[in-house]
Amino acid sequence: MRIRVRKTAAAILMVLFLLPLLKAESNDGHRVRLQYDKDAHTVSVQIDGQEALVYQYGPTDGLAHYYPVRSPYGQSMTVQYPQVFPHHRSFWFADNVGLEGKPAIHFYNAWLLREKDDDDENDFPHRIRNTQFLAETRHGDTLTWTKKLLWEMNFEIPVLDEYRTVRIVPLGRGEYFLDMTFVVTASYGNVVFDSDWSHYAWPYVRMNKDFNVEDGGGRIVNSEGGINQAQTDRQEAVWVDYSCDVDGKTSGLSIFSHPDNRQPHKWLTRNYGTFGPRRTDDKWGTPFTLDKNESLVRRVGILVHRGDVQSGQVQQRYAAYVQGQL
Repeated sequence: MRIRVRKTAAAILMVLFLLPLLKAESNDGHRVRLQYDKDAHTVSVQIDGQEALVYQYGPTDGLAHYYPVRSPYGQSMTVQYPQVFPHHRSFWFADNVGLEGKPAIHFYNAWLLREKDDDDENDFPHRIRNTQFLAETRHGDTLTWTKKLLWEMNFEIPVLDEYRTVRIVPLGRGEYFLDMTFVVTASYGNVVFDSDWSHYAWPYVRMNKDFNVEDGGGRIVNSEGGINQAQTDRQEAVWVDYSCDVDGKTSGLSIFSHPDNRQPHKWLTRNYGTFGPRRTDDKWGTPFTLDKNESLVRRVGILVHRGDVQSGQVQQRYAAYVQGQL
């Protein structure tokens, strides 16, 4: 009788121990989940139960963007409102554009162009705002998520439609990969692109002080073997990696330029943390026009990995991306 009681008690304890795990497993069984907070205007991307990054799209942001972007160890790798260049937004996508016949608007500088009005939640006359969450589709462990955005000037004049699609791939041990496609369409008339030579990348990432070269001892490496800003800025490459040892844990973030993008093209890199791919030279630093209903497409991969550029297998993973295996 005593043995039976002990076995029953042990069974109860085992159930109590496993209950949180069973609950988590039944949470839908997917490795990638999106956690929406409509009041906060955020969407948290959860991978294997850990927050990987958060999509920020509130009216007080000016630019829809991703913050934080977390390392495999849960550390925040990027900065949302840096003290130097406070208009930077962690991980974002913007440009200097305008409807033909109207002044070009540098959406990159949306924060600096805001208008203070205590009676209005939105004080950004020029903004890139999320207008609609579209399809979520799953294939195995991956989740593909599409959203629609509007590039808008003077509070109400539409300039560009944007569709932003991301395929989220869990890699295990906190690592993950984002296969992202940005499509901007001149739905409202001809649009003039007037990007300058310095304030431009598609997309941008701004690493924080813990991870950058200047403050944190980070390291920039590109696909051609260039090191840090002196050897990677305005240089041709197919990928750039930014990695650092933070609190004894080394991890990094790489941006891959997919071969679907016109090649070769150069990159923006800064030791203080900003980096990203440019377009080809004929569409960078030289004005050009996107005719009504035409589109521009940029496809990039974002790899968040353990270790540095070598141990994180950045080159091998880029090759897998190109071959459709990642």
